[in-house]
Amino acid sequence: MKIIYALWLTILCFGCGYGSSSKNTTPQPGVVPAITELSPDSANAGDPAFTLTVNGSNFNSNAVVKFNGTNQTTTFVTGKQLTAAIPASAIATAGTMPVSVTNPGRPASGGPYGDPGTKSETSNVMNFTVN
Repeated sequence: MKIIYALWLTILCFGCGYGSSSKNTTPQPGVVPAITELSPDSANAGDPAFTLTVNGSNFNSNAVVKFNGTNQTTTFVTGKQLTAAIPASAIATAGTMPVSVTNPGRPASGGPYGDPGTKSETSNVMNFTVN
């Protein structure tokens, strides 16, 4: 009877992940956002600060809009819409400004199952024109 109990306990522990040394510590892919529209999609050089609306899909609640390589103060509206405060200094000169959205990754956590977390993922780039 003791042997059966010991075997049962061993199977139960290994089946639940205890006693296993193979934990996946590589971050898993995160959710990739996608941009479909910028509103507005252009401005004139020297215009005042404005709010940029970014429409798309798969935006996490902590997503960040990057305008011309700089993270902007971003507000989550829905999983399909974000707004970003664009300062006047960002559109002081004419040119094409790339806009993207990043969903930050989730850090790894401990615990018996060794959650590996997720990677940050960045959207496609859409261009904003400063005339």
